[in-house]
Amino acid sequence: MPHDTITFQNSGYFSKLMVDYLNQNSNLKPLYNRSPVLENFKEQIIEKQANYPNSHRIELHRALQRQYSNISSSLKTQHNIELIANKNTFTITTGHQLNLFTGPLYFLYKIISVINLCTTLKKQYPQYNFVPIYWMATEDHDFEEINHFYFEDKKIHWQKQSQGPVGRLSTQGLEKVFEVFVKHLAPGDNSKRIKDLFFDSYLNHSNLSQATRYLANEIFADKGLVILDGDDKALKELFAPYIKEELVNQSTIKQVETTYSILKDYQIQVNPRPINLFFIQDDIRERIVFKDDKYFIHNTDLVFDKQEFLDLLKTNPENFSPNAILRPLYQEVILPNLCYIGGGGELAYWLELKPVFEHNKICFPILSLRNSVLLVSSKQAKKMDNLNLTYKDIFLKQDVLINQKTKEFSSVDYNFQEQKQMLEKQFSDLEKLCSKTDKSFTGAVLAQKKKQIKGLDNLQKRLLKAEKKVHKDKLERIKYLQDQLFPNQSLQERTSNFSSYYIEHGAQLIDKLTLALDPLDQNFDIVII
Repeated sequence: MPHDTITFQNSGYFSKLMVDYLNQNSNLKPLYNRSPVLENFKEQIIEKQANYPNSHRIELHRALQRQYSNISSSLKTQHNIELIANKNTFTITTGHQLNLFTGPLYFLYKIISVINLCTTLKKQYPQYNFVPIYWMATEDHDFEEINHFYFEDKKIHWQKQSQGPVGRLSTQGLEKVFEVFVKHLAPGDNSKRIKDLFFDSYLNHSNLSQATRYLANEIFADKGLVILDGDDKALKELFAPYIKEELVNQSTIKQVETTYSILKDYQIQVNPRPINLFFIQDDIRERIVFKDDKYFIHNTDLVFDKQEFLDLLKTNPENFSPNAILRPLYQEVILPNLCYIGGGGELAYWLELKPVFEHNKICFPILSLRNSVLLVSSKQAKKMDNLNLTYKDIFLKQDVLINQKTKEFSSVDYNFQEQKQMLEKQFSDLEKLCSKTDKSFTGAVLAQKKKQIKGLDNLQKRLLKAEKKVHKDKLERIKYLQDQLFPNQSLQERTSNFSSYYIEHGAQLIDKLTLALDPLDQNFDIVII
């Protein structure tokens, strides 16, 4: 399948922190363990092997068997679950919210990244096994972020109230969403498959966690993906000592703040709290606040004394949930993980966390930026050729692109630099006279110079505007094409849903992307489908 790339650094869509991380800026080196290059994984394997208790491996294997006990999964996924029990097996992990019907396209790219990296590592280190993990963010409670998806230009929205962890949320009410969605589907085999996939995922499962597991399992049925739900009592028991450390000593905030001197020139992605844990029940996920030697559950009447709360941790660890700052530690405690693959925002907060891992004596994983993709149809690619557009062009902000193309299309030279140089010379001669007469003349000369330069600038803008009218047809076609590829002038992968492309390409969409993407090639892929 034809495809091209543009570097992340040149795409214009990544933060300064991510650009510097990709460029391996030496100032950031204290914030990560090893850079995401193939040869670094051998040392990461050795370090993780020494740092990961076999008791955790046994409990993880049991938890996965339990979570998959009522799931019809592929033989490859079942094999990968069994491999977890082996001491020479390691994981590559990505995490994602339980977005309705996968949400934006980048959900696919994250998972394909971990699948492909496992394949690459197995070829390089055949004596080890590598299992791709999708960590479902079942304990999140920001329902507004996940209760919708876009099909083509239509927002499909789930009207429901939610306060607790979203994974436990009932799927009741999604039959109305299904009715709205299917009205937008055209006839055809792929449309039927999409319709059945939504129905079987959401209307045949009782909560959002089960529905999302089924959906991801179906989409990646033959890729060996293993889906993990961290909202699990046995897995929380493994993490209980670290929860106790946070409750008693509140050390995380102190450790994170040590990174701020390095990150002072960047935007801080996530700010830690004194206690980076939530208290959860089916309808509650609220912050834990320590005050006057008691633990208060924010926005509730629940209050615990210190010993009572620590006793509850022993008996009911499932009531404690890490926030964004502590979730990575939880993940790395329970998984034999080598690498976390995430988006730029995710890696930005991981880069705040290395001191937290060092304090808790847990191996810090390799951090790799997920694959990013611009899907371009063959018809759109042909239009780009006809308009003399490059992929570098199409990534420009629209006003910059239109101005640049207007200049390229124009036969008129409207660079007024020569005229400005002539003005500069004329006023330079006038300024020489200033010393020979009254100071008021100097002010008049400078004012006139400023006025003349501004006049030329205005004429140049007027000429650009006139040329845009001359080339209006081409420029409108460029705008329309870019608006298709960058909905709302944003990345396609952050808005569009996979179903819009599945309608035309079917199950081959996943296979095509899997073949096209290289997780260690840190470029923005343009894939022609």
